[in-house]
Amino acid sequence: MAKEQFKEFVKTKPELATYVENNEMTWQKFYELYDLYGEDEKIWSKYSKKDEKPTKKIADYMEKFDPDALQKHIENAQKALDIFSELATKTTENINNNVKPDIARPLSKFFGD
Repeated sequence: MAKEQFKEFVKTKPELATYVENNEMTWQKFYELYDLYGEDEKIWSKYSKKDEKPTKKIADYMEKFDPDALQKHIENAQKALDIFSELATKTTENINNNVKPDIARPLSKFFGD
C-alpha cells in the first residue's frame, strides 16, 4: 500500500526524477524518506525546484536562440516542400497524360527487339 502512495506522491513531484538521473539520490532513498516523514513539506522542500524562476529559464533559452539558424531551417523546409509539390504535380500530369500505344504489341516482343 505504501508503494502505491509513494508512486502517487512522486507523480506530484516530477523534479525528484532529476535527482535520480543525476545520481544525486536513488528511488530507494526517496522511498525511505517518504516512509519516515510522509509528505511533510519541510523534508521535500530542499528537493523542490521552486527557487528557479520560469523567467530565468526563458532568458537562458533566448540567449541560445539564433534567429539566423531558424530562418535557414525554415528556408530548407520550404525548399523541400516545393520539391515535393513539384514532384507530385509532375506525377499527376504523367498519370493524366498517360498515352497508350495504338498498336498492340505481341507478348513475345520485349524492349523493341
